Amino acid sequence: MMNNRKIIFSVVVLLFTTSFTFGQSEKLKGVVNSLAFYRKQQDLKYLANAKKSVDSLIKTKSDSADLEKNVYKALVYTSIVYTDSLNKLGNPPNFFLQTVRLVDDLDKKKKIYKYQAEMNYAKRCLANAYLRRGFIQMRISDYTNALRVFKIAQTYAPSFREINAYIAYANNKTGNIQEAAKCYTILLNTDTIKAEYIDAAASTYKAIGDTAKALQILQKGRKLLPGDRTFLLEEANIYNNRKDYSALAPLLPQLLDDNPNNADIAFIAANCYDRLNEYDRAESMYLHTIDLNSTFYDPVFNLGLLYLKTSSLKKDANANNDLKRAAQWLEKANEISPGDAKCLQLLQIAYTRQGNTEQLNKVNNKLKQLTNE
Repeated sequence: MMNNRKIIFSVVVLLFTTSFTFGQSEKLKGVVNSLAFYRKQQDLKYLANAKKSVDSLIKTKSDSADLEKNVYKALVYTSIVYTDSLNKLGNPPNFFLQTVRLVDDLDKKKKIYKYQAEMNYAKRCLANAYLRRGFIQMRISDYTNALRVFKIAQTYAPSFREINAYIAYANNKTGNIQEAAKCYTILLNTDTIKAEYIDAAASTYKAIGDTAKALQILQKGRKLLPGDRTFLLEEANIYNNRKDYSALAPLLPQLLDDNPNNADIAFIAANCYDRLNEYDRAESMYLHTIDLNSTFYDPVFNLGLLYLKTSSLKKDANANNDLKRAAQWLEKANEISPGDAKCLQLLQIAYTRQGNTEQLNKVNNKLKQLTNE
């Protein structure tokens, strides 16, 4: 019954989707102009020009201590790290780590608060770069390193909740299910929830045996995403597996309306009504299930058992009619699955109560052959 959706992996932000405006000081004019040209034309040559310009400004010890110059160096370098993933600009192998050290060092400066918007942008670029590396690790099933990289990405973009989904996914893959559950809890504490996160979180909590939490998540999903039918299906699946038929029953009308031709769901409904002693509704749903799939053993067997039960509750002709129906459906069940001893044992009961010696002897012979007695 489950229909889990895959988590879609994506980067945090698009390049230059920031609220700050580039500085206008004369010494940074070349850098700013190149960044502006890149923003408009998306041509890497302008980032190359920006790097050349900013590098030319940092030559002396005094330049290296200039906070503004280094902030703009970080803007340029992180833009390249984020954008030029194929290294078309031919930067050295250590360029990424050099950029990370630059941003980390700047972040420790006392007056860096003056450039908070610029630093936020630089950090988001690094977060994107780390996420991209994590996705590469995921594709080769190296979930341990993917988890490590996703956690680094989160340090640069802690407010981006979606990273929790990636960390949770990687934790699941490495067997850290409890940690995955914690990440999903953080992820779902927001009004903006994606269906795939609800699915994944519910599955994770079920995996650790916390079906109560899984139900809470699915119910929240139904409330926030009322158009999504899978949450109802998954909630019903939990109640059915727990044999909590009283909780399952109220969900059945909508579940059946959403899935009118699904034999599995029809059978679950029939079984639920049967367990709640609503025999008329159970009978109707078993027959509907068989109409949808005539070779489905369980509803045929259960219908025979249902008639055997109701024959004990009725009197006279009605009891005899149900006993006759029980034998008919149990015989059909035996045709579908001749090796089921339980079905033959029920047929023994039915024919004994009917006083049908001929049929009883046939069943006894089948059962002896089956059990090698």
